[in-house]
Amino acid sequence: MHPASPHQHRSRLNVGSAAGAAAGQSPTTPDAFTLSPQQQSHHHHHTAPQQHTVQVSSSTHPYQGLKTSENDDMGCVELLATAISVLIMILTFPISVFICFKVVSEYERAVIFRMGRLRSGGARGPGVFFVLPCVDDYYPVDLRTVSFDVPPQEVLSKDSVTVTVDAVVYYRISDPLKAVIQVSNYSHSTRLLAATTLRNVLGTRNLSELLTERETISHTMQMSLDEATDPWGVKVERVEIKDVSLPTALQRAMAAEAEAAREARAKVIAAEGEMKSSRALKEASEIISASPSALQLRYLQTLSSISAEKNSTIIFPLPMELLTPFLNSSAQLAANANANAHATPSPLHRHQHQHHQ
Repeated sequence: MHPASPHQHRSRLNVGSAAGAAAGQSPTTPDAFTLSPQQQSHHHHHTAPQQHTVQVSSSTHPYQGLKTSENDDMGCVELLATAISVLIMILTFPISVFICFKVVSEYERAVIFRMGRLRSGGARGPGVFFVLPCVDDYYPVDLRTVSFDVPPQEVLSKDSVTVTVDAVVYYRISDPLKAVIQVSNYSHSTRLLAATTLRNVLGTRNLSELLTERETISHTMQMSLDEATDPWGVKVERVEIKDVSLPTALQRAMAAEAEAAREARAKVIAAEGEMKSSRALKEASEIISASPSALQLRYLQTLSSISAEKNSTIIFPLPMELLTPFLNSSAQLAANANANAHATPSPLHRHQHQHHQ
């Protein structure tokens, strides 16, 4: 490979210098670094003495594309007002210290404007920062997570059912500059957008999905809110569906439907149980009929179970074999009586017979 020419070395070392100048960054920004002594000696070996600071353009703008006028030149009026403010601060030095020095907490950041222009350096804090009286205004921004309740919203679901749904949203400020410059009131705007997004998301779901897929709906709503509030410097961390309220008539209809379904399942289960028990009884009868002694054992087992529950009841099993002769004799007597009745003529028949003679 051929060694690089001095012009190529110069073009590599000045990468992003024009972009850094256009963005208003000084040579001492964190994107600039200095060559080591070995690299400097190796560089001097190939080229003439030149600058050894490499300026690398940042992949993202410090304000993420937010256009401000902090690097514009100040006008005569702004310079005069700033000089007068400094003079007032010097003249009232013992007292001006308490006015010019401000403190923000660890969870806060301060966005400073001088004569309506955003001061360079971004948001200040945490700690102490300096402001000039009469010309500087600062706005503290809380970076902690904030939660709020979305008012109950009456939503018409996809299957034309009116439900009342409420939710809770958790958000925080990810970019203080955007939260102050891009939107008038980020808290109020986020609340209104959350209510609108809740109605829009729930309007595309059925009632069964609203009741069973709350996590999916919450995640969809969180992604939609986060995308919409990103230009405001607001990060939506979590969205939770609190309650889904149904009309009273719909609750009664759903309860009746569920009760009917449970009764139908109970009848089916009872029928299946009867079928299984009948099959078991059939098998048991076949087994008992094969052995006469098994029937007597079943009698004794039945007596044992009855005596355990009701001790005052006495049951004496009577075998059917003992009653068989008596049943047979009574049946024979009844048959003989019927035969005699048919064989003996009645007095009326006798009278008619004599009259014919």
